[in-house]
Amino acid sequence: MGKRVALVLAGCGVFDGSEIHEASAALVHLSRGGAEVKIFAPNIEQRDVVNHLKGSPTDEKRNVLVESARLARGNIQDLAELKVSEFDAVIFPGGFGVAKNLCSWAVDGKNCTVNEHVNSTLQAFHRAKKPIGLCCISPVLAAKVFPGCEVTVGQDKNVDGRFPDAETASAIAELGCKHICKDVSESHVDKANKIVTTCAFMCKAPLHEIFDGIGTMVEEVLKLA
Repeated sequence: MGKRVALVLAGCGVFDGSEIHEASAALVHLSRGGAEVKIFAPNIEQRDVVNHLKGSPTDEKRNVLVESARLARGNIQDLAELKVSEFDAVIFPGGFGVAKNLCSWAVDGKNCTVNEHVNSTLQAFHRAKKPIGLCCISPVLAAKVFPGCEVTVGQDKNVDGRFPDAETASAIAELGCKHICKDVSESHVDKANKIVTTCAFMCKAPLHEIFDGIGTMVEEVLKLA
């Protein structure tokens, strides 16, 4: 029987929701790994709505659960309904929606607050000693909720211009967590906390390399499950 994995989304679209390629990559690798997946998102209003053609905010109002349903092909549930006992692991793709909707990192950085249902989900999986997978910016959720944990968002310096958001690593360290430098093709496993992270689009890399890096994260999560 395949592992049962919950995938938590933050909307639809890199600038105000979940990064679509990351969500898709996670789903493909989970499918290849024989996992049974259910998709969730919080039933809340988005912090903002961005016109992805122009890269600028609009006056629209959108709901995170409704927008996430686009990625889930309509098969999605309110995060408030997630029961940890029904799953072996949970995975959070990245995208600015994580930093805007699942927490307030985009505005408050290391002083951010985490959505109550996101926080309770992370805490429940951690208490149950079930693995948590995160990619791109979503490792900041673990850094905020689990002081002392180990995560990666890539490199802590902007090596060859490939890691423009390298300062995120410093903010993670300021939260009392250990940032582990990894390339886009790698993931890091915090064995003590069963947290698996990879940098994905925090690195400027070809799409296939990001896809493969997410694959290493999914593979490690399934091993731990």
